[in-house]
Amino acid sequence: MDWITFLWTTLGAFLTLCTFSFLYKDNPFYKFAEHLVVGVSAGYFALVLWHQILIPNLFERLNDGDWYLLWINSSQWWYMIPAALGVMMWTRFSKKKSWISRWPIALYMGIASGMAIPREMQARVIEQMHSAMLGIIDWNNFFSIDASSGIAGVIIFVGTLSALFYFFFSKEHSGAFKLVSTFGIWILMIGFGASFGYTVMGRISLFVQRIQVLNDWTIVAWDGTGGFKLFWFLVFGVFIIWAIYEIVTYFNNRGKIESQT
Repeated sequence: MDWITFLWTTLGAFLTLCTFSFLYKDNPFYKFAEHLVVGVSAGYFALVLWHQILIPNLFERLNDGDWYLLWINSSQWWYMIPAALGVMMWTRFSKKKSWISRWPIALYMGIASGMAIPREMQARVIEQMHSAMLGIIDWNNFFSIDASSGIAGVIIFVGTLSALFYFFFSKEHSGAFKLVSTFGIWILMIGFGASFGYTVMGRISLFVQRIQVLNDWTIVAWDGTGGFKLFWFLVFGVFIIWAIYEIVTYFNNRGKIESQT
């Protein structure tokens, strides 16, 4: 492996260890890694927005016009309207002119809500209702449950109704209504537990990936010349010095507290 690849791999392993150092406590190594990730992410997404959104959706549509006439002679001059609204948003940073930014923000929120609400209703409500009621009845033999998928469909349908019954507060939860709402609570807990387990497994997969990176880095660090080994010891030497500093600081603070008491 060449030095460039090795140095980038070492940097990734170093930042991984800096992030894991937060398990001990908040420290400068973790803050450095955190600030670096936030800064690099902000710079990366700024470039993505510039090259993939602003240039193709604005400048390339106005490229047949004249800049000195503000692209008024362009065949698609009306794209200057969203461009002006975007410029108006920057007045948010001015104390005196910040009111101007309310107009484009309000327009943007209204359009975004009008586009998002129908999509969310279609994806999260209508499609979910359709899926909950699909496959229960065998239409070739009416009023009979499809043995292959009907049982699961009935469970999903009953569980969905029971969960909705739990959020029905216009009637006291007593008697049969209480039994149904209690079953709905169990369905909700199963759903929340499955979602939580899926999230935990996703985080564990990220953790395993970072451990694999550290393992690959140690193999590369030891599978080379003495310079690789020296660099490996230097990186870990930083953490050893930091650990010694933390231990000494702890005992010094403890001694000061005991002397004051």
